[in-house]
Amino acid sequence: MAQPRTVITFGTFDVFHVGHLRVIERAAELGDRLVVGVSADALNLRKKGREPVFSESERLAIVAALKPVHEVFLEESLELKRDYIVQFGADVLVMGDDWEGRFDEFRDICEVVYLPRTPAISTTALIEKISGAS
Repeated sequence: MAQPRTVITFGTFDVFHVGHLRVIERAAELGDRLVVGVSADALNLRKKGREPVFSESERLAIVAALKPVHEVFLEESLELKRDYIVQFGADVLVMGDDWEGRFDEFRDICEVVYLPRTPAISTTALIEKISGAS
């Protein structure tokens, strides 16, 4: 019997929306097992200059509850992507196409796929819309 094909993807998944769901569904279609790294609060603060609306434990719980997801973990550092790929035995790394080319260095250990983002959906835009609606 063939080894299950493991797919790994990463994201903040804050203010969870249909764009997040679509990328997870499309990533899951590329293999048998989907592992999702959820950005730690501290990582998000360093990366985006703001804390997520939902805490890392809440975001982990939301992503873990999704049917296509087999396992979730906390992504502590962008510099550890190679380690996470190896740790989870990933055959495929999936990222949004806004990261196109940024993770090609991992092609030596896995397939790298960049998926198009869902048009007109952005967590930042949603947060701005909600905060302006007071």
